Amino acid sequence: MEAMISNLLRRFEKGALTRRELVQGLATLAAAGGTAATSPAQEAGIKGTRIDHVSIQVSDLPRSIAFYQTMFGFAVVSEDKPNEIVRLGTGKALVSLHHKSPTGLVDHFAIGVEKFNQETVTRELKARGANPEQNLDAGFHIKDPQGIGVQIVGA
Repeated sequence: MEAMISNLLRRFEKGALTRRELVQGLATLAAAGGTAATSPAQEAGIKGTRIDHVSIQVSDLPRSIAFYQTMFGFAVVSEDKPNEIVRLGTGKALVSLHHKSPTGLVDHFAIGVEKFNQETVTRELKARGANPEQNLDAGFHIKDPQGIGVQIVGA
């Protein structure tokens, strides 16, 4: 599934996919779940189970909110007004819109992990050579090989 996500993001960044097509592709992958063979990450207690949300940097927050409400029937799930972040979905946030430059970027996506414990996950990720970080934009995350933030949250 990681290769499929990377392919979708690469195509979006090159302009071969619209934002809508990217979100649809990620949503399809999330709905399909995964039945891959057990990996070392799963054996060590880090098992990604779904795409939690996608965060997009936008130039016109009200316009983007209206788009996702009109096109997908999303409602505002939560807001961080001081940081100009609005999370939209159907009961749970699926898309996070951040009024921030540069615009038109997927600044991160989040993967839900079963039995998430930040201390345990941090230890495991560092043992694998990753550098987990915490910040406002991507929360608790690591960078993928292309530099995209992959937020890690509880499933």
